[in-house]
Amino acid sequence: MRMVASRCFAAAGCLAAIALPCRSLAAQDPFEIQVYEYALVPVGAWNLETHLNHTARASLGYNENESHVTFELTRGIFKRFEFAGYLLTSYRADKTDLVGWHVRPRFNFPETWFPVKVSWSSEIGFPTDKTYEDADVTLELRPIFEQSFGKWQVDVNPVFGRAWGGSESGAWDFEPQGRIGYAATPTVDLSVEYYGSMNGIKDPQKVHQIYPNADIQFRDNLVWNVGVGFGATDFGNQLVYKMRIGWLIGGK
Repeated sequence: MRMVASRCFAAAGCLAAIALPCRSLAAQDPFEIQVYEYALVPVGAWNLETHLNHTARASLGYNENESHVTFELTRGIFKRFEFAGYLLTSYRADKTDLVGWHVRPRFNFPETWFPVKVSWSSEIGFPTDKTYEDADVTLELRPIFEQSFGKWQVDVNPVFGRAWGGSESGAWDFEPQGRIGYAATPTVDLSVEYYGSMNGIKDPQKVHQIYPNADIQFRDNLVWNVGVGFGATDFGNQLVYKMRIGWLIGGK
């Protein structure tokens, strides 16, 4: 199994190599600010997540004073496969915009296959307002790696994205993401998340953001995530407030 794991990480490395010669400007996704974990939605259940993010301060005016609401509905299809749909909206200057919609199939591998838990997400986006994203179709490839150490949990998402059509089409972007979480109580998890965005190792406009978070489990099927993001570079969003409510419905 170690050999299989080596091949898995080697494949991620190959994607990183592809992502290096990219566009001159990267942008971290302000609509869904979330590090993915290994677990899927149970078979037969629905999971409705509402993402609410507000950018209070940003460099170059990027997303400044904008609020984004994204509705994400996921269905557990099989034990190791789920399918999700997204509706993206934005609110700025007393104006409401329908930004686009996405679909996302995701599967995970048996825990015994690799030294860490491994999952894979592929998200296809269809922008409807070109003032937010000047592209016809977007693709996000997200490997998910997870390991637990007692009450601690570490998740790593090396995300690769590309657009087709419009001014943003062309090469791949690299958006590494990570989360370190601690189960403080049976109902409260504390965490720190990292989000990056770059078009190559030598990109002068790299984006690095840090988000302290809390996940509060109100009921077995209801969780509330809240966090504040701080930009560590002079590019991208500098101060972001984020919230997510997850409601699990049905299932076996």
